[in-house]
Amino acid sequence: MNENHFPEFAAKMRKAGSSDAAIRAFQHSYNSLITGHTGMISESTIQPIAELPRLEEISRGKPPNVELLSQVVVIKLNGGLGTSMGLERAKSLLEVKNGLTFLDFILRQILQLRERNKVPLRFLLMNSFSTSRDTLQFLRKYGELGDPALLELRQNQVPKVDAKTARPVSWPENPQLEWCPPGHGDLYPSLLGSGILKQLLADGVRFLFVSNSDNLGATLDLGLLTYFAESGNPLLMEVAERTLSDRKGGHLARRDGKLLLRESAQCPESDQGAFQNIERHRFFNTNNLWLRLDALKELLDANGGFVPLPLIKNTKTVDPRNKSSPPVFQLETAMGAAIDSFNNAGAVVVSRRRFAPVKTTSDLLALRSDAYSVTEDWQIVLANGDSPPAIDLDIHDYKMVDQLDEKLADGIPSLRDCRELIVRGPILFSSHNVIRGKVTLTNNAPVPHSLAAGEYRDCSKEV
Repeated sequence: MNENHFPEFAAKMRKAGSSDAAIRAFQHSYNSLITGHTGMISESTIQPIAELPRLEEISRGKPPNVELLSQVVVIKLNGGLGTSMGLERAKSLLEVKNGLTFLDFILRQILQLRERNKVPLRFLLMNSFSTSRDTLQFLRKYGELGDPALLELRQNQVPKVDAKTARPVSWPENPQLEWCPPGHGDLYPSLLGSGILKQLLADGVRFLFVSNSDNLGATLDLGLLTYFAESGNPLLMEVAERTLSDRKGGHLARRDGKLLLRESAQCPESDQGAFQNIERHRFFNTNNLWLRLDALKELLDANGGFVPLPLIKNTKTVDPRNKSSPPVFQLETAMGAAIDSFNNAGAVVVSRRRFAPVKTTSDLLALRSDAYSVTEDWQIVLANGDSPPAIDLDIHDYKMVDQLDEKLADGIPSLRDCRELIVRGPILFSSHNVIRGKVTLTNNAPVPHSLAAGEYRDCSKEV
């Protein structure tokens, strides 16, 4: 694949109204594709990181600077639909606890911070073309936030690449399927191309805190904001310690004096043993990032209007529901990969309390249960300890949200004192079930069976 058809992509993007920043960012990814630049990072070129500052240490005995709230903008990445769980609307509109959605909790946290500190804390949602309409309609419930349109940072969309020709794919049956989201690395060209970065800087906003909308643990921490403001770091990444369940995910490392992220796809097969060694490579990215906006502007200017992020190439079909449709490449980037584009970028270790994303119905069950509680300022926190229960629901019977809802029609079991729950087969729970310790429940029948009321502690039981 060595023919460069980028002018065709640029013309298509300009016709669709894409900004120059979005086009330049896509050009960087496309050039990586056609030149075969894999972005592989071998173990011999990096060094593991033994220690990093920890949130509980850096904030101990140091009063937070409330005045910094007037100089920060909070952005929530809100582009996902949650299709892997059977959702067709913005994932943030899924009910998670006490009849409230992800977005309810996020907005109430922002309003609480504004009210308590008497500061008009700035807030934006980075929506995709798939989530924008439903999200903006939902925001009308919170009139005190102002015009919903002014709360939106719109994610770009980029053309899908025909895998055979490296040209823009054509699909007249549904032209919208010719486009795809470019990943959350699009944060940077979106801020620049929309003019929002320029406006924020003009308004005296110096700092940005960004996190995923499905991670309700990622609240604006004043102590962490104060530390970041005083550190001088252009970028600060929140990381957590890897466990065995995280071993196949990416990790933080150091190369040529800079921090970097290495994902599994960037690791040669011969180095996978070292990649998955959680004692050697101890930390992973939570996707909670703090950025200095002036440093981001300098980096964008120095690179001609984009951040040179490594390519993530996803192989799909142009119509994901039609496997016989033409194969395409969807070109994406990840925002955390910018860490090695900055000199003096930093990282801080946080507890799992700040990393509670909902990627599966197992995560959703934990969040809905009494394993988590809601504070007066609308934060969702672990009710007992620092680690959530490890839940493994049968993928055949619980993969989709509607399947989970069916099994919880009579209420949600108590999981406050649960360390691990494994469920195999269709089991109907109720609010009269209490799970403690490590429990395995099995139903070998094809029809759902109800779990009898009572306590289940450190046991394996066939229902």
